[in-house]
Amino acid sequence: MIPSVLATEIQASITDFLKTEFRSSSPGFEGLIDNFLYDPDNPDKPNPIFKGPYLSASLPFRSGTAGADYFPDVPMAFAPHRHQEQAFERLQHPNYQSTIVATGTGSGKTECFMMPILDHCFKYRGEPGIKAILVYPMNALATDQAKRLAQLIWHNDNLKGYVTAGLFVGESEREPTSVMTETGVITSKDILRQSPPDILLTNYKMLDYLLIRPKDQGLWLGNNPETLRYLVVDEIHTFDGAQGTDLACLIRRLKARLQTPVNHLACVGTSATLGGEVRAVRAMRSESFREPPLLSYAGKIFNETFDRNAIVTEDRLSAAEFLADAFIDPQPVPSPDLLDSLLPQNYDSVEKYIRAQYQL
Repeated sequence: MIPSVLATEIQASITDFLKTEFRSSSPGFEGLIDNFLYDPDNPDKPNPIFKGPYLSASLPFRSGTAGADYFPDVPMAFAPHRHQEQAFERLQHPNYQSTIVATGTGSGKTECFMMPILDHCFKYRGEPGIKAILVYPMNALATDQAKRLAQLIWHNDNLKGYVTAGLFVGESEREPTSVMTETGVITSKDILRQSPPDILLTNYKMLDYLLIRPKDQGLWLGNNPETLRYLVVDEIHTFDGAQGTDLACLIRRLKARLQTPVNHLACVGTSATLGGEVRAVRAMRSESFREPPLLSYAGKIFNETFDRNAIVTEDRLSAAEFLADAFIDPQPVPSPDLLDSLLPQNYDSVEKYIRAQYQL
C-alpha cells in the first residue's frame, strides 16, 4: 500500500461522489461544485480542501524476555511483548489474578488472556465443564475471535482433540458445526448442550438466557464450584450506564448459579480506547496510592478485587532506543574566533565562500 497512490485514489473517489450527488441544474449554481473542488484559475490543480497524506509511525513494543516457549505445552508462533508477559504472569496457573488489559489496537490483547486460558485447559484436559467464558459486545467480534481460537487449537498437537471451544450466540447458522475445525469452533447448540466445551464464547444477553432457559441447563451440568476459572469481558468500556449495571448483575447471578468461591475467578477486562485512564496508571505506583476509576469500575462490574498492579499497559521503545546509532550527530557550532568565516562579505568570490563553508 503506497500512501501517495492511496491518497490520490481516495481523493478521486470523494471528488466523483460530490460531483455526482450534488450536481446542480438551478440557474446561477452551475459549476458551484467544480469551483469548490478545483482552483478556478487552475482547473488541473485540486483545491486545498484535501490535505495529506499524513503518515503516522508507531514505535515497536518492547520485547519480552522468555521467548515463544513461555508456555512450554502451548508454544506460541511469536516471542511475546513485555506487556503480554506481564499479563501472562498474572493470569497463568497458579496465580489467576484478575487483570485489565489496556493496550492499543494491534498490541495482542487477545493473546494476553487466550494463552493462559489454553494453558489452563491443557493442564485440566479431559475434565468436564466450562473452564473459561469469553463475553463479547457484538456477535461479529465473537465470531472473528472464534476463528482465531480455532486456529490456535488446531495447530497445536497438545490441544487438538483435547481442548474444545464453542460459540453460542443468538444467530442460527444454516450448517452449524458439531466438531472443531481449523477455521471454526463448535456452533451446534444441541452439541454444546450435550457436551459443554472447555471455552465458551458468547455475548452478555445470550449468557443471560443460558442461565435461565431450561433447555440450556445441560451446559452447566459438568461444572462444580471451582471448574470455571476465567471470565473475560472484551471491550469492557462499551458496558457503561444501564448496560454496565445489567452486566454486573449477570456476573453475580453466574457466580451464584455455579456457586463460585469468593476471589476464585480470574476476571479479565480488555479495552483499546481507555484514553486518559491509561496515562493515569503510571502515577498510581507511588506510596500515596489512590485507586484509579478504572479499577473501581472493574471491581464493581466483576465483584472482584483488582490490586494496584492489575492494569497492564503497553510498553513501547523510546525513539532513542529504536534508532540507536541511527542518529546523526550535528557538527559543533563554530567557535567565536571562526564567526568571521561565516560572513559572505569577507570573501572575494562565491566559490571561495562555499569552499570555506564546506571546510567548516
